[in-house]
Amino acid sequence: MKIIQTFFIITLLWLSQGVQAERVKDLAAIAGVRSNQLVGYGLVVGLSGTGDQVTQISYTRQSLRNMLREFGIIMPPGVNLQPKNVAAVSIHAQLPPFAKPGQSIDITVSSLGNAKSLRGGSLLLTPLKGADGRVYAMAQGNLIVGGFGAEGNDGSRVTVNIPSTGRIPNGATVERGVPNPFSNGGPIILNLHAADFTTANRVAAAINSAIGAGTARPLDGASIQVNAPAVPAQRVSFVSLLENLEVDPGEAPAKIVINSRTGTVVIGQHVRVQPAAVSHGRLTVTITANPAISQPPPLSGGQTAVVPRTDIDIQEEGSRMFLFAPGVSLGEIVRAVNQVGAAPGDLVAILEALKQVGALSAELVVL
Repeated sequence: MKIIQTFFIITLLWLSQGVQAERVKDLAAIAGVRSNQLVGYGLVVGLSGTGDQVTQISYTRQSLRNMLREFGIIMPPGVNLQPKNVAAVSIHAQLPPFAKPGQSIDITVSSLGNAKSLRGGSLLLTPLKGADGRVYAMAQGNLIVGGFGAEGNDGSRVTVNIPSTGRIPNGATVERGVPNPFSNGGPIILNLHAADFTTANRVAAAINSAIGAGTARPLDGASIQVNAPAVPAQRVSFVSLLENLEVDPGEAPAKIVINSRTGTVVIGQHVRVQPAAVSHGRLTVTITANPAISQPPPLSGGQTAVVPRTDIDIQEEGSRMFLFAPGVSLGEIVRAVNQVGAAPGDLVAILEALKQVGALSAELVVL
């Protein structure tokens, strides 16, 4: 079997393209300007008999009692609620930076109990809290569920996608904003998405070239400190100028990433192989059961019996050996292994063996 052709296509396209300039906004983020996670607990009502089985999920019944009590409805102590159109759910959302009270955000609703489907349900008013326990948004609305399920009386069931999870676009209203250090004045810190000393140095050099010497200085391989105006309006204009500057990022280190479960192998551009000889071959053992019938002679008093018989066939493919010269490039590695006809699993073994003998000048990452 040939190595996955898509792998070669992606690799060759990568080799044919040079490193292109990227905007600073694609390489880094401003320290402190980030989203925050919100979470809440609530009830989804209006389900068509697909809600929680409250005989097994007691907290759904307790939550329903508490909600009714808030509206002045007190259930007698001996009455057990058995609603099939209610489900206990968790709600989570991302509160974006600079979100202001009154703005809307999307939310995701997931079943906590044994509800079969949330299709057709409506989320009741639910507070969403941050890690500090404070309420930052209020959620409510009709769910959009991408999956559905059907079940027969005989126990058969058909499920498409995941009907126990849904979304509500603009389903929460922001009640409180999260302060961030952007408006506090002082220097701005740019944090690179991927730490690289070369990229950090080039970003600082590009900022100093565009704005003025001494404006930016790299702190380490991941952060660049930039002197910025103190007035908020001027800071916004300044950051707009910064994030649109184009920089040639540093090239990634030599690395090979292997996913042993899927057989995916990605080889970086700067991978090199020292002098090495590789022999590749496979041994196939096939065991086939061919039972035979043993028939006794006439009037012998014997009984017909089944005699087990096993045929074993061993085949060894012709081994091929190829030689890597000093400093072999990625393209030559791909061609050599492809000519041998190595499958993805064989390629993984070859690369690991090259790493063990010290002939592979790259980091080998196995997922």
